Amino acid sequence: MESSQTSNFIAAFIVLISLSILIYLARRTIITDKYFQTGINLYQQKDFPGAEAAFRQVIAINSTNDVVHLLLGDALIQQGKVDAAIVEFQDVIKRAPKKVDAYLRLAQALMQQQKPQEAVTVLQKAQDLLQKQRRVEQAEKIQQLLQQISSASRDA
Repeated sequence: MESSQTSNFIAAFIVLISLSILIYLARRTIITDKYFQTGINLYQQKDFPGAEAAFRQVIAINSTNDVVHLLLGDALIQQGKVDAAIVEFQDVIKRAPKKVDAYLRLAQALMQQQKPQEAVTVLQKAQDLLQKQRRVEQAEKIQQLLQQISSASRDA
């Protein structure tokens, strides 16, 4: 009889812990989603400092969300904080080396810093990834962009 009561207590305890974890995760997801949507809305309204703050709040809760890091980088670029944006894009590349969007944004930031050779290197990596992912049309667009950069460099 005592063994049965102990088993029931353990089962109830496990259920209680599981429910607590689920409630915590649901609350965290709701809060994260609220900050994310706020960041998107502020970015669309061109309130880039506000968007930056909202995206940083999302990252404080979930630091591995690559999309938020990319959006944060975009908001930073819009404010002229190109160095900080580059750090965000590079962090995404370190965590997700197959995420082409991070390479494209990094190349754009490098071009803004007047670093065309570094941008070309990054674009070539993006092009290689796109070819490996069989996204031929996008790889061809990057090839055209590389040719434009190359001809602009020769003309300068």
